[in-house]
Formats: sequence, C-alpha cells, structure tokens
Amino acid sequence: MAGSDPIAGPLDALRSRFFEGRVIPAHPLALDANRTLDVRRQRALSRYYLDAGAGGLAVGVHTTQFAIREAGLFERVLSLAAEEARTWTRLPEAAATGAPILVSGACGDTRQAIREARVARELGYDCALLSLAAMRGESDDALIAHCEAVADAIPLVGFYLQPAVGGIALSADFWARFAAIERVVAIKVAPFDRYRTLDVVRGVVASRAERRVALYTGNDDHIVLDLVTPFAVERGGEAVEVRFAGGLLGHWSVWTEGAVRLFARLREAVRSGAPLPADLARLDSRVTDCNAAFFDVANGFAGCIAGCHQVLANQGLLAGTWCLDPAEELSPGQARQIERVCREHADLADDAFVACHLDRWLSPS
Repeated sequence: MAGSDPIAGPLDALRSRFFEGRVIPAHPLALDANRTLDVRRQRALSRYYLDAGAGGLAVGVHTTQFAIREAGLFERVLSLAAEEARTWTRLPEAAATGAPILVSGACGDTRQAIREARVARELGYDCALLSLAAMRGESDDALIAHCEAVADAIPLVGFYLQPAVGGIALSADFWARFAAIERVVAIKVAPFDRYRTLDVVRGVVASRAERRVALYTGNDDHIVLDLVTPFAVERGGEAVEVRFAGGLLGHWSVWTEGAVRLFARLREAVRSGAPLPADLARLDSRVTDCNAAFFDVANGFAGCIAGCHQVLANQGLLAGTWCLDPAEELSPGQARQIERVCREHADLADDAFVACHLDRWLSPS
C-alpha cells in the first residue's frame, strides 16, 4: 500500500516526474576504432542529450549494447553519464525541463540484476529498466518473484522488449501483476506490436495502476500515434482512458533536439482537446520511415545499433559505427537508406543544432 514504503515520498516524486511526460533517449556506446571506450565522445553524447532538452538518460540498455557487461564497461559507462547529468551546465532552454531522470539498464538472472540495480543506485540512478530476456521459459510466478526482488534494490521501469531482438512474450495477466508491485514507477512498452501493446494497457488498468505507473512508448515503429492515441479499456463496466506519458526510445538517441520539438507539439495537441491536425498525423509514417532505415527493418533489425551510430557519426558526435561485436555493423544497403531518409525528412533532424554546439560537447571540461 502507498505509504508503507519508507521512501514512498521519493517514489511518488519520481512517479510525478514520469507522468509529466519526458523525452528519454536510450544512450549509445561511443567506441574508437579499436572498439575500446571513447570517453570524450561518450561524455559528448550525454551533453548532447542534456542540451537537446531530454528529460532523462537511459544507460546500460539495449542501445548501449548489453555486451558492456562482458566487456567490463557497465559501471564505467553508467558513471560517466551520471557525472555529466550532475555537473554539465545545460543550455538555458534545456535546463527548464528540470533534473533528468537517470534510468539504468538491469538484466540477467536475479543475482546479476540485483547486483546491477545496486550499482546503479550507488551511482545516483533513479530507477532501472528491467529486461526479462534472460528469464525466457520461466513461469509468470518466477518472473514476478524476480521483479519483486530487483524492485527491493531500486524502483523499476518495466520493459516489454520486442521478441525480434531477444524479448519474450508477456500476457496482460503478467502486466497486471507487475504493475501491482509498489516500487514499479513506469513501463517501457516496446513489443513493436499493437496487440501486445494493448496487453500492457489492459494489465495496468486491471491492476488499477493507471495513475501510479506511467506508460512510455518504446514502439519505435509507432512513436507519433502512441503519443497521441487515447487507449480505452473497460473495467467494471466503465471505460478507462490511458495515454502514454512520454517515450524512452532508441530512435530518440538520434535527432534528439528534433524529437524534443516534436514531443512538445504532440503534447500541446493532446492538451488542446482538438482533433489531431493532419500535418501531425502525417508525421507518424514519416518518423516510422526514418526508423525503418535507422533500425534496419529490412534485415530483421540486424543493424539497428550501427544505424543509430551512423546518424551520430554523420553529425560528428561519434567517430564511427563500431560496436563491441565486430559482426554488428551496417547491413548491405542500410547506409543508402539512411542517406535517403536524412534527405527526405531533413526537417525532423537537428543537424544545425549539433553543428552549433559540437565543439562545446567535445571539449575536455
């Protein structure tokens, strides 16, 4: 019950920050040609997101590459982002968003996930985005016990990772039980599937958690529509309306200042109560077209991380597209598709913003 937790006050404050609605990019990993950590560019990425007006940073998640654990980089990468979030003097317009929410990734079996959650908490992270991919084949009872154990270490953001990149199918009943965990503050809904997206919404409503657990879209294939769609779910003979409060997206690791501008327009359109303007509705297919190129949909998402790196490298934020796994690279034809969408949807980009501030972000101070 609310109030039974000794940190219920901070939990409620964290929930309020999620419900405010935020743009949270999933932070990539900056490597040099030797596939070792490029600290200067890693810091530059964090500074870019903070100055772009992002309301949080998600670090140690899929876009950061899960392999940072095996490479011994997990704590180092989290520490760099946390330090920049604490010390970087943001542009005045970006500072108006308030303190960024720091979201750490957590994955693996229960022992590993708890260990990662404790590391994140010690570094000042607010919550953990919990991947259940390593728990494939476990029962719902085992999954919920796992989630409760990790939640004891740090507040949780649920993560419905799409099966194409390692996620597991999770039912509405699971999400109802998950949303009932007191220290759950949000859910990133990223199955890239409308039916499974509705399962999360139904589960949250069934547990009467719609005012306690914020929904964040991770459906990079439907960003705009997720953020403007009212989801209506019946409970006890009455329709309950639920909306996504914001987004936590790998797609928003690029063109982030453009994403902040777009999010502000979408939020204002929703608040107005008026029908969605046609120009905003058309943006859904345009953003999805960009995502298809960045995420390498044509090749089953094989180049999804390298694709985001390509956009950042084109802007000078990264030195190249290198991933920890040498086999993880751009797919044949993907660079050409990225060039096309950058040309056709240039108004969604933030090239001028990046060019204006790049030297500042890359500076040693």
